Amino acid sequence: MKLERARIFPQFLARADGLRLAYRHRPGQGPTIIFLPGYMSDMEGSKALALDAWAAEQGRAMLRLDYAGCGASEGRFEDGTLASWRDDALALIDGLTQGPLLLVGSSMGGWLALLIALARPERIMGLVGIAAAPDFTEWGFTDADKALLATEGRIEEPTPYGDHPYVTTLDFWQSGQAHRLLDDAIAIDCPVRLLQGQCDTDVPWEIALRTADRLRSSDVQALLIKDGDHRLSRDGDIALLIRTVAALLDNR
Repeated sequence: MKLERARIFPQFLARADGLRLAYRHRPGQGPTIIFLPGYMSDMEGSKALALDAWAAEQGRAMLRLDYAGCGASEGRFEDGTLASWRDDALALIDGLTQGPLLLVGSSMGGWLALLIALARPERIMGLVGIAAAPDFTEWGFTDADKALLATEGRIEEPTPYGDHPYVTTLDFWQSGQAHRLLDDAIAIDCPVRLLQGQCDTDVPWEIALRTADRLRSSDVQALLIKDGDHRLSRDGDIALLIRTVAALLDNR
């Protein structure tokens, strides 16, 4: 029963302001795998669960987490920004883990993984991006979108990934613009693997190549999946993710 309850109910860590962040931390052999969800996603997505199941089988340490206002964490989604969600992840990483880390970030989580690697360079032994979307506040918004954000303070759009509208606030957009990475060299030296579908309608596959070019590391690979979509959650996509993570862990 205790194991079942641990599986069902997440644990929580309080931020400095008292707001509680939800997480699931699996102890085991390091480096600790950190899964960073995408925008309007959470730690219970199919890729996170599949990677966690593999980590359990292998006796690997893993931390899944929800940013404030997402999933099981407290707070309002609309109050979150790129910087605040980066800081949420850092609070959980610093408070719950020790030693080297392997970051795995999906979509916006890939952008956050890059920011976290810049913030904790001494701890990051590898990074995997799944349709990583650095700078999407720049290339993902039209001039009309930006004008609407300036006048209305938010944009609401339908999304095929859930029942709730896709909400972007002016605060989030401004935070993203303040943390753009692709205009200059990205001072990350660890091995990086970028998994990117070429049928992704949300993140152009060229972003993976541009990110690879900007990274300072000499050990960078962009893996293009010709028929892959944005989610990369098919069985074959998840198998590729696990092989990629396993190879980085084995080669450390």
